[in-house]
Amino acid sequence: MTIGQDTPTTVENPVPPQDLSGITGHRFIYTYANGWQYEMYVKNATTIDYRIHTGMVGGRWVKDQEVDLVRLADDVYKVSWHEPTGTSVVVNVLPGRRVLHGTIFFPHWIEQDGAKTVLYQNDHLDEMRAYRDAGPTYPVYVVPEFARITLFEYVGENDESVVAVGPEDLPAGFADRVN
Repeated sequence: MTIGQDTPTTVENPVPPQDLSGITGHRFIYTYANGWQYEMYVKNATTIDYRIHTGMVGGRWVKDQEVDLVRLADDVYKVSWHEPTGTSVVVNVLPGRRVLHGTIFFPHWIEQDGAKTVLYQNDHLDEMRAYRDAGPTYPVYVVPEFARITLFEYVGENDESVVAVGPEDLPAGFADRVN
């Protein structure tokens, strides 16, 4: 069934049927056109864990990030969230085509000194909020990029071992795997 054509949204029924089984419980590694490499684990319908392997804030990793996850159409998903740093992210994922498009909205303080966020965020939430509140927020640094998904694998839902260490503690070649 193609969502949108067979089940139009209405005021009474604003959200079409959602089958998220094609993305929940999956880990994927992807590289943006600008060379930044990320890894996302869709832990369940409301939560992701992620690691940033390379790029402006390479080395950063986060667990239990609350997200809005929807299926827009067959094999088309949108994951969006807002971080304690003030960063907002929207990622459209097409697993079957091995492509995604992400837009990251960095507050100005991260563009000025992103190294402050290169850590395991969960152990530094108050610090991240303090940096966010101190700013500056504007101008927002917007990074819209396409990416190629190089690894897409089902690892099961709610598995705390999937993203359990930072990128620097992974075995050599971990992020270079392809399937």
